Parts: sequence; structure tokens; C-alpha cells
Amino acid sequence: MKAVIGQERTLGGLPMGVVWGFVATLIFMAGDGLEHAWLSPYLIEKGLTVQQSATLFAVYGAILAIASYFSGVLTEMWGPRKVMIIGLVTWLLGQVLFIEYGLKLNNYAIMLPTYGIRGLGYPLFCYSFLVWVTYRSPDRILATAVGLFWAAWSGGLYVVGSFFPAYMLPKIGYIGLLWSAVAWVLVGGIIGCIVVKDDMRKEQKGNPKEKLKSLLSGFTICIEQPKVAIGGVVRIINSTGIGSLPIFFPLYLHSEYGFTTEQFLQMWGTMWFANIIFNLIIPYISDKWLGWRKTIQWLGSFGMGVMLLVMLYTPQVFGSSFLALNIVGILMGITLCGFVPLSALVASLAPENKGSAMAIVSFGAGMSYFIAPAIVGAFIGLIGVHGVMWIFAGMYFLGAYLMKFMKLPSEEKQDESGQFSEQRAV
Repeated sequence: MKAVIGQERTLGGLPMGVVWGFVATLIFMAGDGLEHAWLSPYLIEKGLTVQQSATLFAVYGAILAIASYFSGVLTEMWGPRKVMIIGLVTWLLGQVLFIEYGLKLNNYAIMLPTYGIRGLGYPLFCYSFLVWVTYRSPDRILATAVGLFWAAWSGGLYVVGSFFPAYMLPKIGYIGLLWSAVAWVLVGGIIGCIVVKDDMRKEQKGNPKEKLKSLLSGFTICIEQPKVAIGGVVRIINSTGIGSLPIFFPLYLHSEYGFTTEQFLQMWGTMWFANIIFNLIIPYISDKWLGWRKTIQWLGSFGMGVMLLVMLYTPQVFGSSFLALNIVGILMGITLCGFVPLSALVASLAPENKGSAMAIVSFGAGMSYFIAPAIVGAFIGLIGVHGVMWIFAGMYFLGAYLMKFMKLPSEEKQDESGQFSEQRAV
């Protein structure tokens, strides 16, 4: 249902620029994700070790984490559009160099920096848009708006990024897929840069001290409001376990149970398709009834710890059953939706500094891409697949415990009011 508030057209309460930004995010992330679930096995087939592949993704993740942090604070300084353009350009540059001088020449020394350059791209493009979403969306539907962003993000990265390669790999090959990603990213990037405006921009004076203060605001806010720091840690945990699976799990499924790369891609895409559908449902339930914190604590954190273990042991129980693997994937995709309200929760803890708070959330998302392959590379040779999966499950259980401390001021007031009432009753 379209409406007009003042001069601005809206859809479901969201400005049309935000809605079109979701479309741009989906298309951009589809291009970014076309190699996500097959690049590690492909590189290992070309002669790299599992540890070398994990190192490549760890370098990518480290740079991605830095870009994720600066996406928030730079958006506060420069406005979202300029940051998104920088993200688009760096992604394209890194992709072309990675293909031409890294993969084609099978040169690992070139792969490391060029894939790292590409890691600057999507955080600067997508997370700066997410900051804009938190400013432009009404508080009453903020979690829903953030849920739509993550639905678009995961829909591109994981759904299109899984099904499109599964269909096109036999037709255009691995290198052809990587070149097709350039077209996806260009289209999404152009749409995003056109529709997003700099109307939340905070003008910065020329004073270098003020600019340095803005750059450090994401870290200083963690000291001023420790709950924001906890939110960043939970955001790291959010993506670390699920993000680690494509690095080693397809190889495990193939060697132990005979699953092909195409089957893993289809399962992976189905899982994220379920995630998209419930990304539109779970935030609504969280906004209306369950509450943000409890949704993250029990469905997201505790639920994902359980589901990782279920994913690990399902092939042992059902063997090479593709159906069983898909059912578990769907349930995992639904459970992962429990983390969607985290961005809204952290942003609400710092209503006057949403960009700085979102910088920490984005930094946490980026750090997961460094920590996940680092854990795999460090432990897979020592404790194997089972041990690594238990490490990631344990991290999710830790996240559930940390969410105890993420109460909003309104929840704390209710608790204090309840304790006061109990004392008076006694």
C-alpha cells in the first residue's frame, strides 16, 4: 500500500528510496556472493591447502572488518552515497585484479591482496546504506526495516549466490561466473547510488580533531555504553559459525558422504531462501510480542548453537540423504532469523549516535569473516570437523548468555518497578 507523507512517497511506512535500496542491496550482494559457496573447494582443487584457503578468507575478512567499521563512521561524516560509490569502485577493482592476475595465473601471492581489496567493497556499499535505513525508518517498524535489509542482503549473497552458480557452472564455468558477478554488482551499485540520498548527513567542520573524534566514535561509544560493545560481540558470533561452513563443510560432506558441490549449493540456497521468508516474519513477531532481546537470545543464539550440532550429526544418522540435509538447512535458516533485531536493538541503545553504534555492529559482522576462517585454519588439523563445529556451537551458547546484559532502558525500568513492588509486598 503506497502512501504519501508530506512530499515523500512511502510503501508500508518506508520511504521509496529505502525500498529501492533493498532491491539494490539484493542485486549487489548477488554479485558478491556468486563464488561464496564454491571458491574454497575450487582453490583446493587447484593446489591450495585447506590452511592456505582459510588464510585467504581470513585476510579477506580482516579487511572486510575494517571496512565494516568505517562504513558507519564515514557515513556519518560524508553521507551514505559517497561511501557507497567508494565501495562499488573498490569491489570492481579488486574483482578484476583477482580474476586476471590471481586466479588465471594461479598466483597465491596475488590472490591475497586482490581478494582483500575486494573485501572493502560490500561493507562500504551495504552497511552505509543500512545506517541510512536506521535514520530514515520510523522507530515503530525499525526492526522490520532492518529485517528487510538482511532479507535482501542474504537473498543476494546466499540464495541467488547459490542457485545461480548451481545452474550456470556447467554452462560458463568458474571464471565465467566471476565475470558475470561484475554485471550484477554494477547494476545493483548504480541503482543504490541513484536512490540513496545524503539527507541524514552530519556536516563536519574542517577541524582535524573533530574528524578524528568522528572516526573514533565507534570505539569510544563502547566505553560510554558497554552494551553496544556486547552487541558487537554478539554480532561477531552471529555470522562466525554460519560463515565458516562453506570453507570446510562441503569437503567434509563430499569425502565422508558423497555429496557434490552442486548439492551443497542447492542446500545452501534453500537454507537462505527459508531465511529470507522468515526474515519478514520473525522481526514482526519480535516487534509486536516477543521483544528484541529475547528473540536474539533464544531463537538466534541458543537456537543456532543447537542447529549447528544438528547439521553436524544429521549425515551420521541419515547418511547421504539430500532431503534430510535440506530439512536441517531450512530449520537453520529460520533459526538464524533470530539475530535480525540485533541492529535495531543496538541502534536504540544509542539513539543520538546510531551511526557510531551501527559501526560496531558492522565491525562485528566484518570480524566474523576473519575469525571464522582463522578458527578453521587453526583447529581443523588438530581436532577435525567435529571439534571445530563444537567450537562454533559453543560460541553461539556464549552469545545467548551475553544477551542477558542487553536490556533496553524500558526493560530495566520494568525490572526495577517489579523489584520495588516485591519489596513493598514483603
